[in-house]
Amino acid sequence: MIELLGAAYLWIVAAHVIFVIFWMAGLFMLPRYLVYHQEALAAGRSEEAALWVEREGKIRHIILTPAMIVVWVLGLTLATVGQHWGAGWLHAKLLLVLVLSGYHGWAVGYARKLARGAPSLTGRQLRMLNEVPALAAALIVILVFVKPLG
Repeated sequence: MIELLGAAYLWIVAAHVIFVIFWMAGLFMLPRYLVYHQEALAAGRSEEAALWVEREGKIRHIILTPAMIVVWVLGLTLATVGQHWGAGWLHAKLLLVLVLSGYHGWAVGYARKLARGAPSLTGRQLRMLNEVPALAAALIVILVFVKPLG
């Protein structure tokens, strides 16, 4: 089985990168949706807020969560087939992917909180949190391609 996966290694890498792009797109979009949703709530535009609830649900179910699952499966497959488990860069990357997964969970939870009409952050705080995926993605790309940790 490992030999077969080894022969398909570059295809697995390509699929992993494609699904990372999908996941990151969702991680960039959902927090922006949250900002708009929260602004609609604050302005008393309940019909618009309801539309944001629907949009947030679609992005979660169609893009965000399926892409994250595929990224994890393919990433763990690559680490195993490529025998990268002893590499420091992989450990650091996994930590950052865990952070992104936690951020994903937080964003989904906050969307549910907004759907109940119970925001707990300011618009500015939400906008600042929007930067987490970009920072994590930049660090992950450096870890994977430059491999500063061996």
